[in-house]
Amino acid sequence: MGKRSRFFDGKVDEINLSPDLKKKRKQFMSQLVEPIDLKTAESITALIDGWQKTSIQSRSIALAAKTYENMLADKARPTIFLGLSGALIAGGLREVIRDLIDFGLVDVIVSTGAILYQDYYTSKGYRHYRGSSTAPDDELLHDVYIDRIYDSYVDEVGFVRVDDMIAELAEALEPRKYSTREFMMILGKSISDPKSILYTAAKKGVPIFCPAVADSSIGIGLTGLYRWCKKQGKACLTLDTIRDNYEIAQIVLKSKKTAAIYVGGGVPKNYINDACVMLDYTKGHSYAFQITTDSPHWGGLTGSTLDEAKSWGKVSKKATRATAYVEATIGLSLISAYVLQKKRWQGRKQLKFKWQHDELKSLQLI
Repeated sequence: MGKRSRFFDGKVDEINLSPDLKKKRKQFMSQLVEPIDLKTAESITALIDGWQKTSIQSRSIALAAKTYENMLADKARPTIFLGLSGALIAGGLREVIRDLIDFGLVDVIVSTGAILYQDYYTSKGYRHYRGSSTAPDDELLHDVYIDRIYDSYVDEVGFVRVDDMIAELAEALEPRKYSTREFMMILGKSISDPKSILYTAAKKGVPIFCPAVADSSIGIGLTGLYRWCKKQGKACLTLDTIRDNYEIAQIVLKSKKTAAIYVGGGVPKNYINDACVMLDYTKGHSYAFQITTDSPHWGGLTGSTLDEAKSWGKVSKKATRATAYVEATIGLSLISAYVLQKKRWQGRKQLKFKWQHDELKSLQLI
């Protein structure tokens, strides 16, 4: 057992262990927690590098940032998928996401419709406003046509106008089936806001998929068009999300490696994972990190671990992976700033997608 403590019965202040257990004990205590020295952490990169030797979620953010860095440094040039969910535009992340696209730090985006709609809404001159999460009178907000997103306000009148803009744009298109990837490219090309996610993705040729588009104001705008067309006896476009499946699966199959970044969860997270198994089995994502506030023990997808995804073949058995349990406006801002300030975009060739209808004819580096 070892030498007993002088003052505490049943406790020891020296222990007698076998050589093997002594070795294991020493290994467990081989890496010190190093306090953060804010006098020397003069940048976000220095702070996050310091967090690698801390604990709790600061270390988790550092591990996620290093995972991102490893994705970008891999000589096999993995195709990086970015999944977006949550109130990211209302939270102020519009230009953060735009910069990831512009600097070539992501290659494919899967997003909720709300994020893309609010990007488009902003590109049309409408804004989000700082409000209160404890609004004293949500009924009054309703009466004056203001919608609340936690502690941000948006203009319902603006939403209606933008719904009409989307319907009008779609009305002018050939009445056939479109993938959401194709439609988001059309939306992006229709605007001229260099700070826009949709505009920058269209300019860079970065595909954006929105598999749950019906559950958004984009879907509402298109529903208004659908009803109008029925009344007029006219045909109108339809969005074919099964075509989305076919298109995104081709990207996976034509990539040497793939990597995944999940902001939040829901449909975008699952869709990026499903892309690995939609058509033919692949090795799964070689790198993955997620930023989430949900917990795995509820059994839901948003909080599910990346190890769980291994059982489905969606994440590689040997994948480099990390999870940061932190709210997205904090986590994504810090991790994105880390790779941008380290200039990890330098020397990274861009992907060129050559589409012919629903066929990905080639995926080339330029």
